Amino acid sequence: METSVVIVAAGSGKRMGAGKNKVWLSLQHKPIFQHTVEVFANHPGIAEIVLVINEQDYQEMEKWCKRMPHSIILEIGGAERQDSVRNGLHALSDSCTHVLIHDAARPFITHEQITNIIEKVKDQQAVVMAVPVKDTIKVVGPDGIVKATPARESLWAVQTPQAFPLSLVKDAHRYAQEHNKTGTDDAMLVEMLGHAVSIVDGSYENIKITTPDDLWLGEEIMKRRLEERKRKR
Repeated sequence: METSVVIVAAGSGKRMGAGKNKVWLSLQHKPIFQHTVEVFANHPGIAEIVLVINEQDYQEMEKWCKRMPHSIILEIGGAERQDSVRNGLHALSDSCTHVLIHDAARPFITHEQITNIIEKVKDQQAVVMAVPVKDTIKVVGPDGIVKATPARESLWAVQTPQAFPLSLVKDAHRYAQEHNKTGTDDAMLVEMLGHAVSIVDGSYENIKITTPDDLWLGEEIMKRRLEERKRKR
């Protein structure tokens, strides 16, 4: 079993309102995506990293890669996240058997969580990291009227990484492309093929930095983790 990771950094960051791809924004004096890449690059279970980027970011990313001690494959993304992931999957080496798919804007993933999902995907065909929702969820119609209130006990907020055998997730993306199907995550495409998807516990700190509020919260998480590491020395 050889496990690689596809890290998706090809978004536009419109909701952040920063005027550039949000992954270039700084957390503790490093770009957000660099924190993410370094966690995977320093994990012994990860054989290869494919970083999927915007075409307009290519030159700057190439310069960044040359300064890094890790080997990173750059791949150009597509119009939508689904297209970007598909491009990233095709950039993986032939020796890759399993793949993790992760958002570059989730820099707080830990080595322990990566290990857990790698271990689980050995026995399962598809695994997603997730946490139970804390709030009551309402299904609301276009008229603004509540249509239903699902049982909170059955609802989980899905995160990344998501893990799959490479052949399975490639088949899922191929099926979606051929049948003009869109999924909100890669697990949804695998579900379309009729495959079961399992959950592995995530963390409420494994946030996706999308808005300015997320950036503030991310700084607080990063500061607390740095303080914890200092205390343990």
